[in-house]
Amino acid sequence: MKDFKVLEIKTSVFADNNLQAEKLREELKDKNVFLLNLMSSPGAGKTTTLVRTINALKDDLHIGVMEADIDSDVDARTISQTGAKAIQLHTGGMCHLDAEMTRQGLEGLDPDGLDLVILENVGNLVCPAEFDTGAVKNAMILSVPEGDDKPLKYPLMFSICDVVLINKMDVLPYFNFDLEKCKANIRLRNPNAVIIPISALKEEGLKEWTDWLGNAVKSWCDNKID
Repeated sequence: MKDFKVLEIKTSVFADNNLQAEKLREELKDKNVFLLNLMSSPGAGKTTTLVRTINALKDDLHIGVMEADIDSDVDARTISQTGAKAIQLHTGGMCHLDAEMTRQGLEGLDPDGLDLVILENVGNLVCPAEFDTGAVKNAMILSVPEGDDKPLKYPLMFSICDVVLINKMDVLPYFNFDLEKCKANIRLRNPNAVIIPISALKEEGLKEWTDWLGNAVKSWCDNKID
């Protein structure tokens, strides 16, 4: 006979986080601040893609970036060189950010006067997908060296993303990566995801991505939420 209680708390934890995320979105809406949650596995090219994205949009938008890592400030230093407002978030070993952690980051960044805030989430294809950060849109980067089967192995990540960037297309000839098969695998998980092949290093395919993001920010600020 058991002499202790077993409590199933997973659902309630996520439910509370979802409420906090919705509240944060409403607050950001009142301030006309668009929050993008950018996710990927380590080494997929998030920071390089961010640098290219900021350089393409900084003449039209005031941009801030929250860099989330378990430790170090390498990425925040890199982003700050673009002229964007940047802050480094240390998660203390946590492999994701939730809505409350994102709120704390925003308080440290101070988004007043910003149009676009990008959260570069911790490099991980599992935990970040489970927590709503309060972002308006979710984006992820899949790099060619990771393989075209990643959408099958990490279904939740691909199912929650509004846009998937397939990065490092410049090395496609050197890897066993089938672009069309990858697209089909993504659509299997998420038929509505926008899929954009890019090379952040070579600055190829980025206009489609920055146009998508710029239009999403404008729609949010114009109260035309899709």
